[in-house]
Amino acid sequence: MPNPLRVALDQGTGRSGDTDSALLRLQESARAAAARGADLLVTPEMSLTGYNIGDRVRELAEPADGPLLEAVVRIATDSGVAVVYGFAELADGRVYNAVRLVDSAGVSRALYRKTHLFGDLDRNLFDPGEELVVQADLGGHRLGFIVCYDVEFPEIARAHAMAGTTLLIVPTALMAPTTSVATILVPARAMENQIHVAYVNRCDAEGELDYVGLSTLVGPDGAELLRAGPTEELLVGDVDPTAVEAARAEPFYLSDRRIDLYGR
Repeated sequence: MPNPLRVALDQGTGRSGDTDSALLRLQESARAAAARGADLLVTPEMSLTGYNIGDRVRELAEPADGPLLEAVVRIATDSGVAVVYGFAELADGRVYNAVRLVDSAGVSRALYRKTHLFGDLDRNLFDPGEELVVQADLGGHRLGFIVCYDVEFPEIARAHAMAGTTLLIVPTALMAPTTSVATILVPARAMENQIHVAYVNRCDAEGELDYVGLSTLVGPDGAELLRAGPTEELLVGDVDPTAVEAARAEPFYLSDRRIDLYGR
């Protein structure tokens, strides 16, 4: 059984559209997370570029191995903390809403492209990702990655649970007045799949969008282990691998499914 994984949720970003500001914020957050013993730092959706920035998305988009990756590698190795960050990825002329994990040794461990695009805001700027389940092992824990609107589809969280994900990481840009996704739906995703969920939302404003914060770390029984308010916070909590085992002792939803009735 692996040791608990200490996870930091950074509910804050640098200035929207300013990657230098975002990287400085990330560096400060990584150092603060390290000081509190964190193994992993998770940041919001598009944390290094901004989300609601219109055509600047294409201007700031870069290849997966571009300068932003180099900068995050330095931050992760200097702090000794693995980092999950969001950015606009440019690949073959297409732009993706992407999230990446860089471990504390500076190794890129996972790259996920948002598969469910939210309204015209996403569809006018991004292409959808085509890989549903992206995972990485960190400290003996199986991490899975989705982005914001993805979590509102039960199929993707269930696919992760079936593939062995024990900690589902959800960088997010959830805007007002929709708080129920953070307070009702995210705990339900954790409970119905008996996995941990780390949901990290923005809490600033971009143009006409006001983000609601309410980042949370939820246990596999649906209990909130951490919950932020509407303003900037750095929350730190432990993901206990024995909690998944305990939650699945009785009932174990994955094995009790009636796939003979409702198919795959």
